[in-house]
Amino acid sequence: MLFEVWAPLAERVTLLLEGREHPMRRERDPARAGWWTASAEVRALAEPGARYGFRLDGGPPLPDPRSRRQPDGPDGLSAVVDHGTYEWQHLWRGRSLPGAVLYELHVGTFTAEGTFDAAVGRLPHLAALGVTHVELMPVCPFPGRHGWGYDGVSPWAVHEPYGGPDGLKRFVDAAHGAGLGVVLDVVHNHFGPYGNHLPAFGPYFTDRHRTPWGDAVNLDGPGSDEVRAYLAGSALAFLDDYRLDGLRLDAVHTLADTRAGHFLAELSAAVDRLAAHTGRPLFLIAESDSNDPRTTAPRALHGHGLHAQWNDDFHHAVHTALTGESHGYYADFAAAPLAAVAKTLRSGFFHDGTYSAFRGRRHGAPLFPGPARAVLPGAPAVCADHFVGYAQNHDQIGNRARGDRLAASLSPGLLACAATLVLLSPLTPMLFMGEEWGARTPWMYFTDHPDPELAEAVRSGRRREFAGQGWDGAAVPDPQSAGTRRRSCLDWTEPERDPHAALLTWHRELLAIRHAHPLLAQVPLGEIHVTYDESARWLIFRSGSLHAAVNLSPHHKAEIPLTDPPQELLAAWAPSGTEYDGVLVLPPESAAVLR
Repeated sequence: MLFEVWAPLAERVTLLLEGREHPMRRERDPARAGWWTASAEVRALAEPGARYGFRLDGGPPLPDPRSRRQPDGPDGLSAVVDHGTYEWQHLWRGRSLPGAVLYELHVGTFTAEGTFDAAVGRLPHLAALGVTHVELMPVCPFPGRHGWGYDGVSPWAVHEPYGGPDGLKRFVDAAHGAGLGVVLDVVHNHFGPYGNHLPAFGPYFTDRHRTPWGDAVNLDGPGSDEVRAYLAGSALAFLDDYRLDGLRLDAVHTLADTRAGHFLAELSAAVDRLAAHTGRPLFLIAESDSNDPRTTAPRALHGHGLHAQWNDDFHHAVHTALTGESHGYYADFAAAPLAAVAKTLRSGFFHDGTYSAFRGRRHGAPLFPGPARAVLPGAPAVCADHFVGYAQNHDQIGNRARGDRLAASLSPGLLACAATLVLLSPLTPMLFMGEEWGARTPWMYFTDHPDPELAEAVRSGRRREFAGQGWDGAAVPDPQSAGTRRRSCLDWTEPERDPHAALLTWHRELLAIRHAHPLLAQVPLGEIHVTYDESARWLIFRSGSLHAAVNLSPHHKAEIPLTDPPQELLAAWAPSGTEYDGVLVLPPESAAVLR
């Protein structure tokens, strides 16, 4: 192993390897300024599993910022990993994003055991469901055993309680054997407060910009070349060493970068080069709150070149249409939710320069094509699958006070309508684990901080936040309670009984229809035809030869005129009450698919 570390402010760096100390040498090459390396003789002593760390100027031993394994958690010493020793069982050529159906999964609550190996046992369920890619929530080391993973550190390593590096490889290998791609959620915008030793090594953070988590990651100040290389290197290492198919980038709108070449464009170019080198399709999906066309616009048109982005506007429109909620950011969608659903289906963004009452300002910008295409005639049409559409995800469930899913308050019929809107829209659909059977287990915010002060700060801060929104603070689940995590685990007996079994069958039907019509993944924005009646609460949209219709009314049948009458009813949530002959009649809270 090559022991090296970037520590530009240190006067002396010592490698601690298996209890013995070895002085390191400062690099003299100006291109390697700030780097320290150990001698070849010392490197020869390293065996897989050997524990090591670095002392800076005689201080306490610290884990390697590029650690591939943290057996004792974020604060412990690092361990040597040889990725070449794992014997992969399946030859995998990759599975690209166009045509994908994503399934967001949290390893720690997907099963009661909360490990990669336990999750492997449920992969046949996902393959039979019809999803194409599993999207893992973050798996980098974080404090304690259980947590969401967004307060992680050591972005090159894997959380040990989940199974560590080999556990992730076994999961990816098994998923590929089942025909499923694997996407990993990575966090570049901040690091957790516990076990974050990066400031001791160099200018990884800057107070020139602020984020919700404090000082921003240094992407544009002195030393930022190395910081950018650090983050990009960790992303490429996960794609290469673990044979992942893609990455989801957390909250890219909080990446403060004023340089002419944005970090995201730099990262997407590096991923495209790796894809060409490996011969596997690799992709990046952004979570962004900015509604910025540059996120997925090609780099040749001065965009960032990411391959897709989550579409919260679609979620908010669908959620408001289903629930009638109008607090917080839902207020922008509540006046005409079906119109908002229609706009996101046709145009991607709801806020594309329009006024957002929630923000108190205009928000977003139009996508290519549209007005921008007149300025940039070479801009390609944007396919709808550049947006990931969902009715639920970890944020939209877990950031509610009690982590309640849609199934906690909606009828099976409305859940079937939500599935129809998501799975047959031309957007790239995504389900959150258990959504396919209408899971009624909550998914709450939980932590396992070993630092008592940090644990209390998280607990009291969460209760204070929701008390400010009108909730009884005492009723908000304690994030530090083991029971909060335990209640968030999926109940795998639910799919065996109704109404869960019927909802699972409906999801399988819809996905079978989607896969039978691959042109759904190639529909350009602007070519999706949507008709709706806000007062009667029905909506129908056509993508290619498919018509998908929902009736959200709890009491009234919907009579929907069919301007291009389909010839065949492919599926209906309430088949006995569904009629079509120039006019489609849908019972209350039901859905149908026609060709």
